[in-house]
Amino acid sequence: MALPKLAFPGGRARTTTIYYPAPVTTTGRPRPRSAGWRRPVLVAVAVVGLLLAGCGSSPPSSVAPGPAFPGTPAGVQAQWLFQAMGRLPIPAAAIRAHFAPAFLANASPSAINARLAGAGQLGLVSVSSKGPNVVAFVMSVRGAQRFRIGVTVDARGLIGGFQGQELPPTASPASMIPALAPGWVAQPVTFEAGGVTVYGTYTHPGSAAARTVPAALLLAGSGSATDRNGNSPAQPDQNTLAAVASWLSADGVASLRYDKLGSGQTGWGRYAAHPDQAGLGTYEQEAVAALDFLAAQPQVDRARLAVFGHSEGGIYALLLASGLAGPAPKVRAVGLLEPVPVRFLDLIEQDSTASLTLEVQNGQLTAAQARSAEQALSRAIASLRRTGTPPSGLAGTFNRDGEGTLLELAQIDHYDPATVAAKLPAHTAVLLTCSNADDRFGCAEVDRVAAGLSLASARLDYVHLDGVDHVLKEDISRQTADYNQSLPFSAQLRAALKTFLASNL
Repeated sequence: MALPKLAFPGGRARTTTIYYPAPVTTTGRPRPRSAGWRRPVLVAVAVVGLLLAGCGSSPPSSVAPGPAFPGTPAGVQAQWLFQAMGRLPIPAAAIRAHFAPAFLANASPSAINARLAGAGQLGLVSVSSKGPNVVAFVMSVRGAQRFRIGVTVDARGLIGGFQGQELPPTASPASMIPALAPGWVAQPVTFEAGGVTVYGTYTHPGSAAARTVPAALLLAGSGSATDRNGNSPAQPDQNTLAAVASWLSADGVASLRYDKLGSGQTGWGRYAAHPDQAGLGTYEQEAVAALDFLAAQPQVDRARLAVFGHSEGGIYALLLASGLAGPAPKVRAVGLLEPVPVRFLDLIEQDSTASLTLEVQNGQLTAAQARSAEQALSRAIASLRRTGTPPSGLAGTFNRDGEGTLLELAQIDHYDPATVAAKLPAHTAVLLTCSNADDRFGCAEVDRVAAGLSLASARLDYVHLDGVDHVLKEDISRQTADYNQSLPFSAQLRAALKTFLASNL
């Protein structure tokens, strides 16, 4: 049976009815990424993945008390499912006892558990019965995300289908950004890089008489689209780097974040008439200038500098700290927060292959058409790597919706993050994160970066986050639209960051 696509009705709530899940891969093979990264990809999502997706296993988590389920066949199964999700992983025998064979024909117990990983701190908000075979209940996850879930049972009383709706939050996205430490200020600043005026925010103690403090440069991801706060026109309320800057202030660490070329107040500057001429070197030059500016501030202890990169920013952080981006102040510590773990064009090829596979499964393409598309993409990637330009007519294949330039993409692809990680100065302190709910890069992929860091003899803190999305929010939906939700940022990451800073800066 073809898997239905997700439907997005008005507002942030979304509903889909799926009676059988799609096959789920648990080997660590990259799944198609959501739109808003480098290239939109059409993704079909299994019902369990819609509600509670992730990778790997999850520690036991508590289930808060709530309203009672009815004693109907559907009520009994809904109660079991809710309680089982609070004690992951669910034993395979229990899954086979509660799910209909038709459901399990397309999803093994291990696959179901893999997709449920990341669920935790469940609360039952309400329960309603719609006859003996259908029950709907609303649950909260980690005290923030809420889902309305319908459970349908078959004639034998076994789970045969779900209807899931994620409910919108009540708070505003800005209300979830951690507050700056008392007495600290977020000061608008500018600096020059390659003939462009770059706009940023320098966060530091408000008193000019305060002692010198360590400082960190914060580098955003997603090409030229993402600004100093981690936001873009398509995702205006992510606020990833704004949250990190606030956390750093609470730990006594100053920071600089900036609108890189093409984003925010900086815009395209002198490249406005020909943004296609901005390549890797332009963005490296900005990063070096930013670190120079930060190190020169009178309140900053130049001997205690760090650079933190999120997503694509992780590659630039490695280039900066390794010296491959050019001469720059020495950094004492590096933070790689959900970093890109493989070469960019490899990632695009993996995404496209996975998307084509889904389209074949859904009957949208024939196997022959998918093979032809894969071969065309392979040729385009080979051409881009060899000449810097794709074959005529295929440039649109790499259209990233304003997220950088083709030149920057071709040039940054030269660097394998694991190889660059191995070039860090010996004993550099590194905080590396991955998450079982990151829809873009799995922990198995980020392990490559950890392996490279081990070759550099880095002092590595490798944190496996639980139930945290790509933009560091407590979010298990694996939906890009949820990056804008007013969800709390990861308390687990906050604690790990505090420990890392205390030990290394």
